[in-house]
Amino acid sequence: MGDVKNLHVGQITSFYIPPVTLVGSGSCKQIPDRLACRDAKYPLIVTDKGIVACGILKRITDILDEANVKYEVYDGAVPNPTDKNVEEAFAMYKEKGCDSLLTLGGGSSHDCGKGVGFLVANGGKIHDYEGVDKSSNPFPPYVAVNTTAGTASEMTRFCVITDTSRKVKMAIVDWRCTPGVAIDDPDLMMGMPAGLTAATGMDALTHAVEAYVSIAATPMTDACAEKAIEYIDRFLRRAVANGNDKEAREGMCYAQYLAGMAFNNASLGHVHAMAHQLGGFYDLPHGFCNAILLPHVCEYNLIGARRRFGRIARLLGENTDGMTVNEAAMAAVTAIKKLSADVDIPSGIKALGDMFGKKVSMDDIPTMVANAQKDACGLTNPRKMSDAAVTAIYCAAW
Repeated sequence: MGDVKNLHVGQITSFYIPPVTLVGSGSCKQIPDRLACRDAKYPLIVTDKGIVACGILKRITDILDEANVKYEVYDGAVPNPTDKNVEEAFAMYKEKGCDSLLTLGGGSSHDCGKGVGFLVANGGKIHDYEGVDKSSNPFPPYVAVNTTAGTASEMTRFCVITDTSRKVKMAIVDWRCTPGVAIDDPDLMMGMPAGLTAATGMDALTHAVEAYVSIAATPMTDACAEKAIEYIDRFLRRAVANGNDKEAREGMCYAQYLAGMAFNNASLGHVHAMAHQLGGFYDLPHGFCNAILLPHVCEYNLIGARRRFGRIARLLGENTDGMTVNEAAMAAVTAIKKLSADVDIPSGIKALGDMFGKKVSMDDIPTMVANAQKDACGLTNPRKMSDAAVTAIYCAAW
């Protein structure tokens, strides 16, 4: 692969995944058994109102009711979960006397639930855990049931919570918040709207690409990232075109999980460092923020990982035969732009703001640059970024 050192000779590398993962049609029916195996008798279900409205929550509570499992429901998680969401859900957990967590949804529900887990196990405020491995005690029993194919939060040690006072997304990386059981049931994703499918799918692609060119990549993360990129190219367009394409839905379950395995262990890069600021500052969907920034950051990073980007191009279906190393690397950026266009990702930050009724302003770029440069995700980017470089990318993506 050439450009990125991924044989860490003389160093110990880590690989974190949940102890148990279930993928496949009908796997959500095993929730009661998986709770029982962990001696979880009274879970707090953390979810959002969209999951309630579309009937997915009822499908899960019917399974729990049939198994005589007692539970409580917190459905206040918002698309960019906040410190206030965590406080509310934690208060319900304590008030009701729950003993475990069951998160149901996409990254928002899982991250909110992880925030609760930190407070249950360790006390304090969620802000205390910003950074890497700041907790001390193990989580209560925790089962994560996924309903989107993108964030992989159901299986990672990452938790992203918006600090409402600073309007900043706090990146919390802690192996103790890795769920004990991850469940990816494509039946729960059938009929998911095309826009959400596209955004979460491009989020998964961003995870795989950033992990693949990360300076912390290893042979294990490489294998996961390559297969994830291949599957995203194969299945994402189909899942967007037809939300009831079961093979495409299951393919994207595997793709996003493999991408999660990659970035959970190789970390990410400046796409995420910058997207966190867009999402936190303007309350914009994370997947769309990543998708818009991805080709711009990749183009900046090309010289730091040329051969790896050439491999990404081939995994995304580009014919690089006869190309120079530089041309093949640039073909990866072209392929990413093609995929984004095919699944109707907005053309830039201004268009994204308009799409969601948010007033975005280039006057906010200096604040976002300063915060992006503090984000832990940028530490493993393959090319060091100055403030001027981050500013230029925000402007180019606007």
